[in-house]
Amino acid sequence: MAFLLSCQEITKSYGARPLFQGITLGIDEGERMGLLGPNGSGKSTLLRLMAGEERPDSGILSGRRGLRLGYLPQEDLFAPGVRVDGVLAEALTGEPLDDGERERKIDAMLARMGFAQRDAPVETLSGGWKKRLALARELISEPDLLLLDEPTNHLDLDGIRWLEDLLRRAPFAFVLVSHDRYFLENVTRRIVELNRAYPEGYLSVVGAYSDFLLKKEEFLHAQSRQQQVLESRVRREVEWLRRGPQGRQTKSSARIQEAGRLMGDLDEVRFRNAQNRTAGLDFNASGRKTKELLVLKGVEKGRGGKVLFSGLDLTLSPGVRLGLVGPNGGGKTTLLQLLNGEIEPDRGTIRQAEGLQTVYFDQDREQLDLRMTLRNALAPEGDTVRYQGKSLHVVAWAKRFLFREEQLEMPLGQLSGGEQARVLIARLMLRPADLLLLDEPTNDLDIPTLEVLEESLLEFPGAVALVTHDRFLLDRVATEVLGIDGEGRAGFFADVHQWEAWRDRQASADAATERAVKKVAAVPPPPRVALTSSERREWNTIEGKIEAAEAEVQALQARMEDPEVASDHEKLGECWAELQHAQQREADLYARWELLEAKKKAAEGG
Repeated sequence: MAFLLSCQEITKSYGARPLFQGITLGIDEGERMGLLGPNGSGKSTLLRLMAGEERPDSGILSGRRGLRLGYLPQEDLFAPGVRVDGVLAEALTGEPLDDGERERKIDAMLARMGFAQRDAPVETLSGGWKKRLALARELISEPDLLLLDEPTNHLDLDGIRWLEDLLRRAPFAFVLVSHDRYFLENVTRRIVELNRAYPEGYLSVVGAYSDFLLKKEEFLHAQSRQQQVLESRVRREVEWLRRGPQGRQTKSSARIQEAGRLMGDLDEVRFRNAQNRTAGLDFNASGRKTKELLVLKGVEKGRGGKVLFSGLDLTLSPGVRLGLVGPNGGGKTTLLQLLNGEIEPDRGTIRQAEGLQTVYFDQDREQLDLRMTLRNALAPEGDTVRYQGKSLHVVAWAKRFLFREEQLEMPLGQLSGGEQARVLIARLMLRPADLLLLDEPTNDLDIPTLEVLEESLLEFPGAVALVTHDRFLLDRVATEVLGIDGEGRAGFFADVHQWEAWRDRQASADAATERAVKKVAAVPPPPRVALTSSERREWNTIEGKIEAAEAEVQALQARMEDPEVASDHEKLGECWAELQHAQQREADLYARWELLEAKKKAAEGG
């Protein structure tokens, strides 16, 4: 394959702390690389170096002559007051295009990315659509290599699936940083992890993410065995060194030097193995035994004149871990706010157990004062915290969340997004809870911390309501999934894959209905001929048939949302087939009604 970009012995430090040293990587045409590593390992920095946004302390970065390179940073920044098409027009500045070619290229890119309004102000876009626009800005220049830093941030599940499809079919090479494990599995063909646990500072594995996990486990197991062997050899050498002078005089000086070398090797391997520490996340349960912590009956909530969900019945009991899924703006955060008592439902009732203790993780992290030091954020009442009945010094508490002692005086605003998320989790863990309400807690967390979070949620004895776009975490943690489609419909599903399948079928049904309506609208008006006797009889009964068809469609839709049907793939498939037939009958009846109505009016001179 042809060479695109090369990193030779790249080193980068911030202050006295090295991020990585001596990194050597080559990127060729067709590259599909996932770049991993714990928070603070330098993933985003390495991308910025590749993009030319920063310079390495040492080493050489070289690209193929004429390389067209795109870079999508974590934050999507746009000029104030700019329109959607203006962003793309600016990206094409300097391209040898006439006005017509430029406009056609902008239109094609906006259609490809799913934008309906080219003149929409950027500030009116949601976070997910801003992410799409930022990606369009890079793609419109047709890069040979695209660098993407956390591209799934702010995207809902539909957006993530859309991005997966785009990258699978991409004609360009790409390197992406992501902590979404299913996303990595689906789009990458090589994984590179930056981690000081490896002798070269990184591990590169050709294959999918699952292949990388196997190779990583093999490597770390071998390195652990190496530590055990070195420890045994060092113990023997130390015993030899402790013998009396007479014994040592009979040995060569080379043996003494070898003992020193072994001790150095052991220190290095111990250091590398110690890099695999993970944050200690363990939410503090209240121990309540109440069976019904929170009960919703017939709850409806709307926003801006639009119903988000209605008729919602939900019971949260100890051991229930509810995953909330749906499009951005569909009502997931609104439902969490209802559960937290911040807002009231438009209809229905919400009943809390007496003295219910709730912990709420806010996705916008508004609970953090970024001017506060890490020390004060972790231990607001002094140098100690009280956790699960024990008093812990703030240094020990900080180390539990992988913070170094020298970071304690840093303001929170200087921490990475993942570090800020760990601070918020640390603060919430100090509060006893019956119910955890978590709104996108996985944003910016590295994969080892995600795995610890999963274990903590699995072991938490209370109830959990969780909003996340991390499908792997949902599959592992959620006991059931509540899907909210943003069109007023909500239903319970066994897992996120069943929800996605239902959404796909619903979209197909909606599209079929829309086609039927358009087909009716395209039918030319009938000639001015009176209704026949059989048509008059049909006209007198057709409205009743339409009402019956509508009732059948509604009944089948309700049946599909029944948990007993939704959790049974065979029953769900049968119900879906019946629903398709019923919707087709309904569309045919409406089409026939339109024809009879038009003929009747024409005959009457209407």
